[in-house]
Amino acid sequence: MSTTSHSSLIRSLGLGYVIVFIVANIIGSGVYKKVAPMADQLNSSGWVLIAWILGGLVTLFGALSNAEIAGMLADTGGEYSYFKKIYNRFLSFMFGWANFSVIQTAAISSLAYVFAQSLQSVVNIPPILPQLEEVSLGGVFYPFADLSTKLTAVALIIILSIINTKSIKSGATLSNIILWLVYIGLATIVIFGLTSSQSDITRSFEFATPVDKPITISALFTAMLAAFWAYQGWSSIGYIGGEVKDANKNIPRGIAIGVFLVIAIYLIVNITYMSILPIDTLKGIHAAGNQIAAIEVIKAIWGSGGVMFISILILITTLGCTHATIYGSARPYYAMAKEGLFFKFMSKLNSSHVPANVVWIQCLWACLLVFSGSFDQLTDMVIFAVFIFYGATAAGVFILRRKMPDAHRPYKVWGYPYVPAIFILFCIGLLVNTIVTQPREAILGMLLILSGVPFYWWFSKKVNSKEI
Repeated sequence: MSTTSHSSLIRSLGLGYVIVFIVANIIGSGVYKKVAPMADQLNSSGWVLIAWILGGLVTLFGALSNAEIAGMLADTGGEYSYFKKIYNRFLSFMFGWANFSVIQTAAISSLAYVFAQSLQSVVNIPPILPQLEEVSLGGVFYPFADLSTKLTAVALIIILSIINTKSIKSGATLSNIILWLVYIGLATIVIFGLTSSQSDITRSFEFATPVDKPITISALFTAMLAAFWAYQGWSSIGYIGGEVKDANKNIPRGIAIGVFLVIAIYLIVNITYMSILPIDTLKGIHAAGNQIAAIEVIKAIWGSGGVMFISILILITTLGCTHATIYGSARPYYAMAKEGLFFKFMSKLNSSHVPANVVWIQCLWACLLVFSGSFDQLTDMVIFAVFIFYGATAAGVFILRRKMPDAHRPYKVWGYPYVPAIFILFCIGLLVNTIVTQPREAILGMLLILSGVPFYWWFSKKVNSKEI
């Protein structure tokens, strides 16, 4: 894109666009499903709401810190390029590798998983090889558990990957339609839920917990892993950070308003869920593994007749999210390959000018990740991995203030140095708690990220030999 077109774009995007962009990139599958694992951890509806609020505020702190970096380095595009300026080529590569090995590919797997679960509420898909459900790899991986759901998720990933190798059209109109369908669907749940005879609003604000299961900081952190999946997507602001009119005002305002809107939406929707379904019922939904809280809420209000409505809504939402993630995630790997920091065959474009080889490698790995765990295990692994780099980006605020003190900053993070410092400390706490409470997800996430070290050495050696 030329400098002229960038300048024109900078003058054209106002506060309203930033708000819509933030909200559209955050709301996804988490709002339908994550209340159940949070209830399982906290055993209290009131504390579930606290976890949603804290998760939203931490997300806001991270987004505001990210916005300063985005405003400075917007023309270079995304964290992969930010890390080259802040740190070095090695950390930049490790971020790209982490996206490929776990962050983006596991996100694709997770979204496809929810799609498959929703489809089962619409179409009766019989169990496949149920006699193999207890077969495991070292007692850690159960690839045949809930196999019909996993195979459906794999089929979706393959079909959408085929579509993404045929065209580079963005489908912005479809995205907007999907977003409005989400709004209408959530509004329907709230209106009919809170006015239902099944609703007891006081049930949503109970803070009492069983004597043998008191609230702990560790439990709160673990529950917030689920909340952070629902808040995931705010970092996309980096791709338009240098294209916003009056960026020093509109970016932070848009982030703050957008995140607060999402917090409000999540609170209202989850109050509705918990006014209909008691905590023990939500814990049972989590234990079942193949149920979605939003579907069970609608079932309680309208019976089986309402299941079709909410299931189709979730199908449409997750279909759009999965498609967008497959499309967007493939492009950075193509850029890495063009720089010689990924496999050479991934730098090729097909006749439709699409990096088809990248899409297919991404597809293969995302399909394998589907068999590695359940939806909640996959999303916890994503959040663990991504918060390593969120913390590194926030630390970049301090580093660039020292390295580039005179650089133009269209926006400086509010509350500096406290806001980025608090966010960094939270990232450290989240990572430590995940290692203690979710060692499987943490270890697998770290192994996948660290597997990039020998690849960097190999790719870097080839690049350096060409430069010499």
